[in-house]
Amino acid sequence: MAGIGLKLNWIFGKRTILSSVLGVGYSAGVTIAPMAVIIGNVLLMGKVLGFDRLGYAGRELFSCTLLYIFIFSLLTTAPFNAVLSRYLSDVIYEERYADILPCFYVGLLLNVVFSALFGIPFCIWEAVVGQVGILYVFTGFIGYLSLVLVFYSMLYLSVCKDYARISLFFILGMAEAFALALLFAWVMRLSVPASMLLALVIGFFSIACAELASVQYYFKQNSGRYREALSYFRKFALLVVTNFCYTLGLFIHNFIFWGTDLRMVVARSFVCAQPYDMASCLAMFTNLSATVLLIARLEMHFHEKYKAYSEAVIGGRGADIRNCQKRMFRQLSAELLNLARMQFMITVVVFLLCEAILPQYGISGLVMRIYPCLAAGYFILFLMYAEIIFLYYFNDNLGAMLTAVVFAAATGVMSGFAAGLSERWYGLGVVAGSFLGWTVGYLRLRWVEKHMDVHIFCRGTLIPVRIGAPEPSRVYEAR
Repeated sequence: MAGIGLKLNWIFGKRTILSSVLGVGYSAGVTIAPMAVIIGNVLLMGKVLGFDRLGYAGRELFSCTLLYIFIFSLLTTAPFNAVLSRYLSDVIYEERYADILPCFYVGLLLNVVFSALFGIPFCIWEAVVGQVGILYVFTGFIGYLSLVLVFYSMLYLSVCKDYARISLFFILGMAEAFALALLFAWVMRLSVPASMLLALVIGFFSIACAELASVQYYFKQNSGRYREALSYFRKFALLVVTNFCYTLGLFIHNFIFWGTDLRMVVARSFVCAQPYDMASCLAMFTNLSATVLLIARLEMHFHEKYKAYSEAVIGGRGADIRNCQKRMFRQLSAELLNLARMQFMITVVVFLLCEAILPQYGISGLVMRIYPCLAAGYFILFLMYAEIIFLYYFNDNLGAMLTAVVFAAATGVMSGFAAGLSERWYGLGVVAGSFLGWTVGYLRLRWVEKHMDVHIFCRGTLIPVRIGAPEPSRVYEAR
């Protein structure tokens, strides 16, 4: 994300109030704008088309379909994207740009096939057992695969540092979806849920097509080396586990509560816990600014220290390496502390606004009783995610995996325990899981700091390792 750093340094370098506002807006635009555009478009379509006046069954079927599309598209793409991102980084560093398209096609095939393996059986169940119309089921399935393509293609556009184009694609796609929803409902006389779902799916598909076309525009050469990208899944298997466990940890507490008394079954297919899911969504958005702050702080401050240390390792003296190392870890500590302090202030303000405003719009009762504990949990969760990013910086894949595994496992176990407590403590699983994950990440960063020289200078081999017959023991013979 060096492109973000250069842009932010240029904006904030003016040191004015306006530049600060623009810097924050730019950071938000390249990180959370796509999600905000989708949510805003769904709310706007519902308001214009009178979604809240529909029957309960139709509203819940649409809501659950959209919920499942997002959750499971993120889960099924999680095992692949981290490894492919690492492969892209290595290819770009070595300037082997012709190897990017083979990686893209391999990842595209893996994501679509793996996602379809889970999506098709569920859609068959929804149509046969749930008695949902086949066209509605097929539309939801295409929307699911379209989002898989959208999330996957964003990886390659991020490599091109074309974040503004990603946001533009989402804006145009959702504008198209809004116009089509009105057309389907008012002109073609489709039902409101069917109109909204079909319009959103077309919008997602348009975004995916635009992103795919952009990837083809940036990378035109194809070396045909497909197997090399596949070999990275064996070489960096820890990244597969890390990204999947972190993504699973984001939703595993929801899955636990889907099996409690809050459970609601729609069309004998979709399972959800509406009050808990709504509280989780609010808690996530309460702390989502941490992502913006993390990217801004990393690119503006820490990346510079990390780059100086890397350059010192390549060609500096021992004293230069030690000094740069100390500066880098001091900056790392400062970034974690600043992130926690700034996000805490934002979280408190947003939390108080939600408590004061949301009940006036019908969001109250059980949702607002669950929300405070979850908000605290997501606050810690995003701090833990910052530690995973720092571990990635130091190529400590084992530490990142341990952090993600502990987070997912502890969140699942403690959520099962919290389900038996009072409503105000339902979010205890997220709090405990995030805190344990944060603790593991922090301890691992301390370990990396203490063993940095070994970690950097003692990882390679002087003699290449290969499989085959041993070399002869006699290396010299006098004549």
